[in-house]
Amino acid sequence: MKTILTNKHISIQTRKIALQCYIEPVLMYGCEAWTISKQIQNKLEATEMWFLRRMLRIPWTAKKTNERVLNEANKRRSLIRTIRKRQATFLGHVMRR
Repeated sequence: MKTILTNKHISIQTRKIALQCYIEPVLMYGCEAWTISKQIQNKLEATEMWFLRRMLRIPWTAKKTNERVLNEANKRRSLIRTIRKRQATFLGHVMRR
């Protein structure tokens, strides 16, 4: 997927869709049963930012804040929110048996 996510000829919107469709589900596999501590949450947020920086071809040595990278990508952090939503849905299924 690296060639697709870093390709300059593909629009950033298309690359974000590819990230959301092909990579995030693999990253979140089994997240319904996870216990998310602050340390794990920070690692997940760092992973999300790593993917965005790779898509925008921003090196890790560049002095750009995460907020600036998110603004360039016209995206908000959504990985933790999606995981929490899946966990709540799973809890509802468990409660209903």
